[in-house]
Amino acid sequence: MQDYLIRGTAFEGKLRAFAANTTGIVEEMRRRHGTTPVATAALGRTATAGVMMGAMLKGEERLTIQVKGDGPIGQIVVDANAKGEVRGYVDNPHVDLPLNQRGKLDVAGAVGEGQLYVIKDLGLKEPYRGSIPIVSGELGEDFTYYFAKSEQTPSAVALGVLIATDYSVQASGGFIMQLLPGMDEEEIAAIEEKLGSLPPITTLLTEGADLEGILKRLVESFEVLERSEIRFQCKCSQERVEQTLLSLGRDEVEQILREDGKAEVVCHFCNETYEYNGEQLHNLVERLSKE
Repeated sequence: MQDYLIRGTAFEGKLRAFAANTTGIVEEMRRRHGTTPVATAALGRTATAGVMMGAMLKGEERLTIQVKGDGPIGQIVVDANAKGEVRGYVDNPHVDLPLNQRGKLDVAGAVGEGQLYVIKDLGLKEPYRGSIPIVSGELGEDFTYYFAKSEQTPSAVALGVLIATDYSVQASGGFIMQLLPGMDEEEIAAIEEKLGSLPPITTLLTEGADLEGILKRLVESFEVLERSEIRFQCKCSQERVEQTLLSLGRDEVEQILREDGKAEVVCHFCNETYEYNGEQLHNLVERLSKE
């Protein structure tokens, strides 16, 4: 199934929700970075949150999520935008931990304690920056806390990644449900009760449930306003790498040419390798000499 995202409302606009099936996206990240199951789960949950938060933006707006804990996975970084594009990486993709006490992947142990940051580029002079302390490390609870504290929007966030026996991604997805002004206590209580009994989203996805059906299990009156494709997309290119090398200046490029005879640049986000041979570096030095 093609990865996709839905956006909709219920209760006459007093509730809005986003849901995403990110199975293909997270498998692409796993393949590119060679992540272990626990790293795949941590990166996948963050990327799923990121692509849904990107759907809350518009036009050329974009955001970056940084999960900076003291656990062995190091930093998790995810970029997303309003076009349904997302990319990401973890500092230590090869971290491996025993299962937690519930027999599940120990994402919280991999993440540790620290801060979660959200930086939004909204086209203004300064980007919006929000941050919260990591409250659980499981990430769903952390994003729930982020929305409540940094954006003052009561929300329920569910994120899940199911790993197959061959370490590939069997299912990945999530939803964000947000309460807007006007909801009464009975309506909120009914939703909370259904949230408490809802199976994990990866269980529902592997059973064949679609995103619309999952949200309607929580809110029968849910109405889909938009359905859109989402995808892994990196912004790196040979041209961008060339600009990075040029920004080093003539002396440093000459030193690379003299000492190594070539340059190799690896993109953090997609793990693509860009190589520059001696002739190409010499041409860059000549360009810099003329500037």
